[in-house]
Amino acid sequence: MPARRRLLVKKFGGSSVADVERIRRVAQISLESQRAGDDVVVVVSAMSGETDRLLSLAHKLAPLPDCRELDVMIATGEQVSVALTAMAIHAAGGHARSVLGHQVPVLTDSSFTKARVLWVEEGPLREALGHGQIPVVAGFQGVDASQNITTLGRGGSDTSAVALAAALGADVCEIYTDVDGVYTADPRVCPTGRKLRSIAYEDMIELASLGAKVLQVRSVEIAMKYDVSVHVRSSFTDEEGTWIVNRERALEGKVLTGLACARGQARVELVGVEQQPELVMALASLLAELNVSVDMLCHARGVQADTTTNIAFTIPEVDLLRARQRLDPLVASLKTGELRISEGLARVSLVGIGIRSDPSIPARLYRALTQEGIVVSGLVVTELRISCLVDEAVSDKAVCILHEAFGLGQTDVVGGPRLVARSGTAA
Repeated sequence: MPARRRLLVKKFGGSSVADVERIRRVAQISLESQRAGDDVVVVVSAMSGETDRLLSLAHKLAPLPDCRELDVMIATGEQVSVALTAMAIHAAGGHARSVLGHQVPVLTDSSFTKARVLWVEEGPLREALGHGQIPVVAGFQGVDASQNITTLGRGGSDTSAVALAAALGADVCEIYTDVDGVYTADPRVCPTGRKLRSIAYEDMIELASLGAKVLQVRSVEIAMKYDVSVHVRSSFTDEEGTWIVNRERALEGKVLTGLACARGQARVELVGVEQQPELVMALASLLAELNVSVDMLCHARGVQADTTTNIAFTIPEVDLLRARQRLDPLVASLKTGELRISEGLARVSLVGIGIRSDPSIPARLYRALTQEGIVVSGLVVTELRISCLVDEAVSDKAVCILHEAFGLGQTDVVGGPRLVARSGTAA
């Protein structure tokens, strides 16, 4: 009985398709897997720097461009890279078909620039595979119920790839990038950062949501929901990278997993506003309407304890202009208090299991940073992470200090999971 053909989804980021030679390398990698007997679906991002170039053009015309029109424009970057990749596969003797988001289709909601995947149609991809072709799918993009082009946010090609892998019941989703795996800390910032052979979905979700740029957080959420094995690896070497799997298969069982840093953060404070039960609800609703990501939300009584309250939270600086347009009128309507904005901050986070139940961890973090003269201006502790706010100018130093203080560079378990065939398909 012949062996079952594996189905592999291979995603290549912008650095992997940055020029013609790298696109040829993508074609070579894809064809090698197909010729070894695997079915292959390729997902590509826009060429390196292209999305930033397009965004720059838009912001020269308007400080806050219309989000629908932004999606129409920035989705063109992937249209170029899928066509070039398909051409490279043809030139290397293979068969490929470029497929845009609306042609799959990848159905999303209508949250332009930050859309969420609702459903993936697998029929066109299976048809291409049945004809011996390699479907080359445009990552980062989809279509809503009204046939509007949508995009999934920065890093959204990761989510495209994992969503396709889930829909197709793929054996593995390989994320090819310019780093060779997931590290305990960014090795470009912290030279002692150690590559992990495997990491649990939960820990990777925390790292991704807190600033680690290896994967978009929503891609890991989908992988966890549908039990998709994800392999993060370099497109420039053949070395094994890092496997993202369920906790039972993640062999490196250290309590503390790694550090992440989110730069470009702003702290927003509503100071001395009247205590109103509706205030926090109105604020949360406003930020949700703007699709703004909020972190480190604190709600405390003001100086006049009986009548006023202070509310503080952090948001990415890129969302600040849109948020402030709505926050200023909200504060003005309260007829009391003021809005204070602090920019140039970074959120440094330590991720692991049982952090909340170990009171020594916050103490060690404070001690390690303050001994080196770094001021901690905010702290949040959950079961899986501890995050602090520091000045962005010293964020790299803070990461290195904490990496050393918590011994994250120490090697423990060797080995990792191996690629095995899965049974069944994702819902």
